[in-house]
Order: sequence, then structure tokens, then C-alpha cells
Amino acid sequence: MMQPEQVQKIIAQALTCEHLQVTGDGQHFEALIVSTEFAGKSRVQRQQRVNEMLRRHFDSGELHALSMKTQTPDEWRAMRG
Repeated sequence: MMQPEQVQKIIAQALTCEHLQVTGDGQHFEALIVSTEFAGKSRVQRQQRVNEMLRRHFDSGELHALSMKTQTPDEWRAMRG
């Protein structure tokens, strides 16, 4: 069973993030990921990028589910007001 901190560390090592927050109960996780790497990419492309870096953990069953919000820094700032 993975912990939110482990998921966050994997994402942070593979993706330059302006903001990264992962919460969860060991099986189901939620992530807010803010990265300039998402600029010009669709929501699906962004999620595919994150899923790719976690693929090994999904395939092994160690990570069951990840719900994510993926935003560029500009989108994140606009959302926050």
C-alpha cells in the first residue's frame, strides 16, 4: 500500500511542479498538479503524462486509483483568484 507522500515524491521526481499536493487513504488518491509542462496539452494528454510516470505502480496493484487536477501555473492562479 502506498502513502500520499510516496505518490507525491514519484510525481515530483518526474515532473517540474510549481505546486503539488497529494492526499489519499492508501488506495485512492487525489492530486493537484501544477506544472508549466502542461502548457499546450489537453486534459487527457496531461493525465496520460502523469499516469505514465506511475504506470509501474498501477500495474503492480500497489496504486489503485488516482484522481487528478492538472493545471498550468496561469490556470492555477486564475482559479485561486
